[in-house]
Amino acid sequence: MASTPGGNRRTRVHVVSDVHGNARDLARAGEGADALVCLGDLVLFLDYADHSRGIFPDLFGTENADRIVELRTARRFEEAREFQRRLWAGIGMDKAAAIEMAVRKQYAELFAAFPTPTYATYGNVDVPPLWQEYAGPGLTVLDGQRVEIGGRTFGFVGGGLRTPMRTPYEIDDEEYAAKIEAVGEVDVLCTHIPPEVPELVYDTVARRFERGSRALLDAIRRTRPRYSLFGHVHQPLVRRMRIGATECVNVGHFASSGRPWRLEW
Repeated sequence: MASTPGGNRRTRVHVVSDVHGNARDLARAGEGADALVCLGDLVLFLDYADHSRGIFPDLFGTENADRIVELRTARRFEEAREFQRRLWAGIGMDKAAAIEMAVRKQYAELFAAFPTPTYATYGNVDVPPLWQEYAGPGLTVLDGQRVEIGGRTFGFVGGGLRTPMRTPYEIDDEEYAAKIEAVGEVDVLCTHIPPEVPELVYDTVARRFERGSRALLDAIRRTRPRYSLFGHVHQPLVRRMRIGATECVNVGHFASSGRPWRLEW
């Protein structure tokens, strides 16, 4: 904790989301902080800004990555899935085994970079069953759970809602709402996805609305946390806005910025 001129101890928490393979900056993200909070999406499957980076181009090359981004951006999801099916058939590898091996390689590097203490929840592209294998003693994983940091209560809800993208950790609206309910009233509500507000869920580069949570929005209005922190939308129309008494902040996209968001009290 930091000291103030009057001798009082202050608490500083650094918050990151959408790390997407940026282990170098993740290793420095906790410097000067009492704790690091991570809101998920550690894995980099495909970098929409640099199509040469990620699991997909490593397996299939940049030209095919260009094509899959083109199809997804145009919301031609079924064509994109068919294109990927042909690519997998062409290389003769078991898809699940190949992806798991690539994810494990990224997780080994990323989890080793987490400082102590870190409090983290899953993103929609993460693979929760693997986290327990890589999480060290300094990392606390929470999903639908609460923890106290510096006298304030933080609630964590991980994952995303169902979309045509079919990313690894998407769940039904009802299951997501149940986790929000389980967290209850907190000072800081930490989620991977934003509340369902058009300005917060629209990605200006991908030119589409990502899925936000209505249950999260309702909880913000009902329980009035000091902060609602989230990521998921990499280039949002609005990064910060108030909903009643709550300051809503998009704390990503860490992969490109390399800088954590700072919360101090």
